[in-house]
Amino acid sequence: MCLAVPGKIEAIEGLTASVQVGGVVVRARLDLVDDVQVGDYVLVHAGFAINKMDAAEAEETLALLGEVQRLADQ
Repeated sequence: MCLAVPGKIEAIEGLTASVQVGGVVVRARLDLVDDVQVGDYVLVHAGFAINKMDAAEAEETLALLGEVQRLADQ
């Protein structure tokens, strides 16, 4: 199973962004998304930003993923 996760763009250099995902900064290519800027949320899968996300939706998804992790750690 594959999973894409939301992350917040912290910096952009050409077609590569530094994206904060769950407290970790990862590099993600921006070839597949248009009109993104620092502060935007994107859905990251396999090193690529595949979709721009609404901030509220991204934060809700991150909260749900955090709850899943908390339950798994019990």
